[in-house]
Amino acid sequence: MSSPLVAPPIAKTKALYCPNCGGPVEFRGFGHALTVVCPQCLSVLDASSTLLKIVQQAQDEQSRRTPLIPLGTRGKWAGATWEVIGFQTRSVEDEDITYEWEEYLLFNPYKGFRYLTNYQGHWNFVTPVESLPERRAIGSRPAVVFEGVTYKHFSGAEATTVFVLGEFPWRVKAGEEVLADDFVHPPLVLSSETTKDEVTWSKGEYTSGSDIWKAFALPGSAPKPQGVYLNQTSPYAGKVGGVWGLFALMLMALVVIAIMFAVLSRGDTVFDEHYHYATSDRGEPSFVTKVFNLEGRTSNLELTINTNLQNDWAYFNLALINEATGDAFDFGREVSYYTGVDSDGSWSEGGRLSSGLIPHVPPGRYYLRVEPEMEGSEPPPAKSTPAAAAPATTTNPQSPHPNTFKARTLPVKSKSVYYEIVLRHDVPSYGWFWIAALLLLIPPIFSTIRAASFETRRWSTSDYSPTSGGG
Repeated sequence: MSSPLVAPPIAKTKALYCPNCGGPVEFRGFGHALTVVCPQCLSVLDASSTLLKIVQQAQDEQSRRTPLIPLGTRGKWAGATWEVIGFQTRSVEDEDITYEWEEYLLFNPYKGFRYLTNYQGHWNFVTPVESLPERRAIGSRPAVVFEGVTYKHFSGAEATTVFVLGEFPWRVKAGEEVLADDFVHPPLVLSSETTKDEVTWSKGEYTSGSDIWKAFALPGSAPKPQGVYLNQTSPYAGKVGGVWGLFALMLMALVVIAIMFAVLSRGDTVFDEHYHYATSDRGEPSFVTKVFNLEGRTSNLELTINTNLQNDWAYFNLALINEATGDAFDFGREVSYYTGVDSDGSWSEGGRLSSGLIPHVPPGRYYLRVEPEMEGSEPPPAKSTPAAAAPATTTNPQSPHPNTFKARTLPVKSKSVYYEIVLRHDVPSYGWFWIAALLLLIPPIFSTIRAASFETRRWSTSDYSPTSGGG
């Protein structure tokens, strides 16, 4: 006959009485507690025997804190049922500013002790670790390696216990000080506490308050987190790389489309002629070219003007005219090129070549009307001279026939340019490609900036903030 199954023991509380005030003191830790705090008078008591001894006289009533999770509350977390048996608040000071956080001691008779910590709505589930992390440095900053993960040092300070309540498996009392160091690898944090006797390590994992409220069936809702916490999970973690990866895929698609356009474009040279223009030429400077054909589909027309300009400029008024309909595309191109040598060396500005696109030109027979201009193309307007100063005529009073000498006008220096006009029909245009690529860059750049801003806010509270003078 098989023996009946034995059910696991149910955790039950027991009560003793405070030697200071006589009030009841409950025990929930199955005899694991070394220290217990009287909830009435806040005296810290030695719980190692049934004869409770006062370890620390009653704490200042003004230091009393009310835990958000009441002692005795049970909840299921990480696959086990935990009971809150202890509560303490601790603080550090930095530049005359006090930062205070809460720690909740959890107990399970089979798993031992765990902790929940809370700082301004930021929660961590903390587990003590037995093995020591390996210390190393990243540049000038300390770091540790634990379970194959590198944690960067975030901050270190003297932490002071401000208030205690409940029971603890160590000798705890208000005013106790330890040297606390935090090393982060979000959402994880490794913390060490150093006293003159020992060094203890624990690992925390960032947890949302709403999950804790649900696990422990707490009324209301968890306090909203304030600011960015040292190991808070970045909402952009893993997303920035994905956005940049998507950008790379979209850019590759754009490149493929651009190659297809280049392959499908004809790029035929339909006109190529050389001309000469001089400002001293008489007659109308404008002229029309010979007729040329545009075949195939409606597409763009690329015009290129090559010149031999040197330290000069020229402007070309142009019109592309359909021989059959008379429809005209009017436009202009300016070409200028200057070069020289100064104290900084050789320099140049502009260029001898100018190009432009005429979009959506239908097939047909066309010709160009060209009107070049340069400085001095038009004669300067005549200036009137006052009669008293005008040297227009000179009279010799001693001659019976006065001689008249007309004023001489200095000739304007002639300028000229040799230029070539080239027309190519249905050429690939990549302006749309660069516009599309720049638009695609907006999401990854925006995500990167937001992620960097989040990390900046995280590290602004560390020992390595730009305002802290840390390395």
